[in-house]
Amino acid sequence: MSRKVKSVRVPSELGSLNLSKLIREFENYLRDLESASLLNQEGNPDAAKALIKTRQVDLGKRIAKMIWEAKTEYVKMK
Repeated sequence: MSRKVKSVRVPSELGSLNLSKLIREFENYLRDLESASLLNQEGNPDAAKALIKTRQVDLGKRIAKMIWEAKTEYVKMK
């Protein structure tokens, strides 16, 4: 049972968030997931797990930094 989203409310502080940069980060993350699956297929599951774990932490930090930058930009504009 799928439901369609009619509207999404984004806080005004995030209006200056660089969406293309955000998408680029996710593209890099997907590329790392592909690399991890190749490592897993080659018989190196420990390296695959380490790559994914490291990249998830890195992705979280980068997204948090982008959100923080958007919020500080909003405060400057206010």
